[in-house]
Amino acid sequence: MIKLIPIIFSFLIIGLFLYSKLLPYQDKLNPGYKKVFDVIHKIFSPLFGFLKKYVQPFQVGRGISVDMSQIIILVIFLALVNSF
Repeated sequence: MIKLIPIIFSFLIIGLFLYSKLLPYQDKLNPGYKKVFDVIHKIFSPLFGFLKKYVQPFQVGRGISVDMSQIIILVIFLALVNSF
């Protein structure tokens, strides 16, 4: 069971990456991929909503900011993968 936990967090990291890349195009996905995207969306959407209440976007330029909630979740997942 202990060996399975890092694999789960690794898949969550991949899911986080794909979620961030596919979110702008979610309405254009094929039906099979749309179902997978919806599952990933149900996992990450509440986490992002919660973190956005407490963490403001980081301004990196004029009119350009980075959503820090995705980076925070990524750091947490990486720390959890390395702890097991």
